[in-house]
Amino acid sequence: MATTYGTTPARGSAWRAWGRALLGGAVMAGALGAGNALGEALARMLGADGYLRQLLPAALVSALAVPAVLGLRAARSTRCLPLGIGPLTSAPLGFFRGLAVTASCAAVVLGAGTALGWVSWSGLDPAALASFLVSNAWVALLLEALPEEATLRGYAWASLRDRLGGVISALGATAVFLLVPAASTVVQAAVSPLVGVTSAPMGLTPAGQDPVAYLVLLSLFGLTLVAARTAPGAAPLWAAIGTHVAFLSVNRVVFEGVQRGAGWSARVAPTHAAVLELGYLAATAMVFVGARLVASRLRARVHRRRSGHPSAATTHSVGNWAGTAPLLVPAGREWPSSGAGREGPSRVRREWPSHDRGARVIRRSGV
Repeated sequence: MATTYGTTPARGSAWRAWGRALLGGAVMAGALGAGNALGEALARMLGADGYLRQLLPAALVSALAVPAVLGLRAARSTRCLPLGIGPLTSAPLGFFRGLAVTASCAAVVLGAGTALGWVSWSGLDPAALASFLVSNAWVALLLEALPEEATLRGYAWASLRDRLGGVISALGATAVFLLVPAASTVVQAAVSPLVGVTSAPMGLTPAGQDPVAYLVLLSLFGLTLVAARTAPGAAPLWAAIGTHVAFLSVNRVVFEGVQRGAGWSARVAPTHAAVLELGYLAATAMVFVGARLVASRLRARVHRRRSGHPSAATTHSVGNWAGTAPLLVPAGREWPSSGAGREGPSRVRREWPSHDRGARVIRRSGV
């Protein structure tokens, strides 16, 4: 597949793009359902308990999902957009960029909620909090952040963006994201009896969650992750991964700190909790979108400044048509100087645009 420079996607069979996006969601749902079931069976077989019992399913989910989408992307002979993983040397910076933006926005919004009297905090146990944040980060990374970003904001979004516009791609990837939790429960229910473990109940939302509130939160979260994925910077998929880990960590400390033994927690009314949660997600998305707009304007300004000075190629071309420089027309394409010469330039103009289009084709092999 080919595309051209700029923001206009290549046009082609859009239904194939949607099919690939759904395939990315299916990979994630299958990995999540099968990984949870197989991980529980493996933990039981090894006699693992506590933290290791949480870590085993998480590691299996990433081991199933990430190589699968990397293989799917590599199977295509040409591809327009990379997954955004970037060079491994840029991964830490991308990860901490997403982590820092999300944590900062959460701190500002939760601080405002505290000032308004919406939030009351428990006593802080620094050692317990640090231990929880580190242990939770590994589970969140392997179980959710890494595989979901690779399959959804990586493979699914890139597949849509190869063929469709930015808004449709963002909404499409988020719609696939909404389907994954329910589909994963179906996979887990099918695999669990085969390995002798009890499966979680099937459903559109987790047990005990309000369906409407859950889907609204998940939708805004998905759009925020797309904003992180498309923000400027190296290894953009890692920025989305950092955002994902930060969101899960903040929510588990603030709203579930007591149940999880996080060493710190907050007491918030359900209505206020929803406002604060959606508020810091919206602020995070705005920061990433704002960064992209600023970067786009700076690039446009630099381009305008450069276009004000003719390049060497432009000057040479002017010399060609003025007859003051050697012609660049390949041998055998010169037009005669007789009466037929009047048709020569138009014939050359008909030939060169196809050459320009060929020069603009990009075929990327990076991830």
